[in-house]
Amino acid sequence: MYMTLKPRYHSPAGYSAEASGTDKRRLYIETYGCQMNVSDSEVVVSIMKENGVGYTEDITRADIILINTCSIRENAEQRVWGRLDHFRKIKNSKPGLIVGIIGCMAERLKEKLLEKEKLVDLVIGPDAYRELPSLLEEAGTGQKAINVLLSREETYADISPVRTDKNNVSAFVSIMRGCNNYCSYCVVPFTRGRERSRDPESVLREIGTLHENGYKEVTLLGQNVNSYMHKISSPAGYLDFSGLLEQAAALYPGMRMRFSTSHPRDISDKLLHTIARHDNICKHIHLPAQSGSTRILKLMNRGYTREEYLERISAIRNIVGDCAISTDIISGFCSETGEDHLQTLSLMKEAAYDFAYMFKYSERPGTRAAEKLNDDVPEEVKSRRLSEIISLQGTLSARSKEADMGKTFEVLVEGKSKKSDSELFGRTSQNKVVVFPSNGFKSGDFVNVRITRFTPATLIGIACPE
Repeated sequence: MYMTLKPRYHSPAGYSAEASGTDKRRLYIETYGCQMNVSDSEVVVSIMKENGVGYTEDITRADIILINTCSIRENAEQRVWGRLDHFRKIKNSKPGLIVGIIGCMAERLKEKLLEKEKLVDLVIGPDAYRELPSLLEEAGTGQKAINVLLSREETYADISPVRTDKNNVSAFVSIMRGCNNYCSYCVVPFTRGRERSRDPESVLREIGTLHENGYKEVTLLGQNVNSYMHKISSPAGYLDFSGLLEQAAALYPGMRMRFSTSHPRDISDKLLHTIARHDNICKHIHLPAQSGSTRILKLMNRGYTREEYLERISAIRNIVGDCAISTDIISGFCSETGEDHLQTLSLMKEAAYDFAYMFKYSERPGTRAAEKLNDDVPEEVKSRRLSEIISLQGTLSARSKEADMGKTFEVLVEGKSKKSDSELFGRTSQNKVVVFPSNGFKSGDFVNVRITRFTPATLIGIACPE
């Protein structure tokens, strides 16, 4: 679920700083990294709103600047350092401005952020957002404020997020936090703590509120979403992710249900049958492989072999049917040989991914790989292998789109096309972007679109008559 690292500056729907009064302090927040960070920023805005702090999209009007950070890769942190240099100029011209680092980078670096960057006033980890109001008051007195304590209970289940999307079509719903997997390359268990699941009633209530407000799609989020487990009063004694997804789909049949991210070890046949049974559960599964080599997978502590991973791919194809599959691939992990790389390429071909997120290995301090393994693949080799992975995925993605020619898909409209106001864009159940002439349709409509051509990034089609 760690995808593009573009900052997000969206103004929360139905909540503007201008409408909240000129005497209130205003918050400006930038979000980097994964979908979970987007969800967390919505929680932060909600907490601040309840404590009388307005919101602004204009950084020059802000009294408080927060940057919600990601530590999954080194370049994610480097972008934050660059933004802090920009904030320094703003702070120098605006006495009293508070600048804070929140999220995973705050958890990983802790006091070092306060020591290294004199402009940072507060540092807050992902489990301490309820303390933001008091920490901001502390920072307002000139003291440096920090809270990076991890929790085994915090899920923010009782907080209603202020939605930061602008089209009121789709929303993220966090159903669990943390991770127990301890992949050797990953900082998430150290920055977000152990797994804990929200109670299902609060999840379903949040989805219900979104439904009442006209949303047409939700994405259920977790670092490893299909390990969701919550104790309930029933003969089984617990509700797993398949059960939660089934309840949500049945309660709100007019809403699409997505989820991210799945761990290959935990995606069960039971879950796949649940997906297959419900038309409103989207036919797309993000299943990170990371490598096609069993030897490398063992070093990564992924908990499955190449053969076991491909068996899960086969199960998805057989049980769900027309299901898009995407993945994450890491190039140049510790000790990766040319043969290991070839096995990754061959796994990609066999899995026939519709799209993928592909990266060079970036050693993260504090992980098992950083402590126990040598980052010994030369940078130029990592880059060359990554280029080959990207090139292959380009071919696989083109084949996927070519197979869609002439087919008709139900598309949920998300908004106007970036290239033309006379065209709309939306996504299929398989999470493929489609562009088509507007013809009076609008955001939130479900439209049957026949695919006529495609570009490297987009399917293009025409709306079909009712």
